Amino acid sequence: MSSPDSFTEAAKDGVPMMADFTGRRILLVEDSPVVGPFTADLLNDLGCEVVGPAPNMSAARELADGERFDAAILDVHIRGERIFPLLDLLDERGVPFLLTSGYADWSMPDQWAERPRLQKPYTVGDIEQALGYLLD
Repeated sequence: MSSPDSFTEAAKDGVPMMADFTGRRILLVEDSPVVGPFTADLLNDLGCEVVGPAPNMSAARELADGERFDAAILDVHIRGERIFPLLDLLDERGVPFLLTSGYADWSMPDQWAERPRLQKPYTVGDIEQALGYLLD
């Protein structure tokens, strides 16, 4: 049997099934009033509990300090600020994270250059694959 083209497994009748990340808490830092709810819906469809979305760095820091979560999905550019100080905190705690951006410029400090990233726009399959990698 060949491997599937997507990261979903075929269910009966050939309908793709999404991975089940039930109960996995995901911190979402996203300032777009469109992308934030869209990504939260994708995460909910995958069974995740969404922490956020945090629309600015202040809210992101508050959630990062006060909530428990298994992984994080963070837009690199939040209301004119870069997300890098929050990445230090997540890294210290051993929390895996995915960086996202709608910009072509991915320039960032060397310590974050090799971290998983996802270009916007993304799909549920992209998020599913990334979570599988992060939470594996």
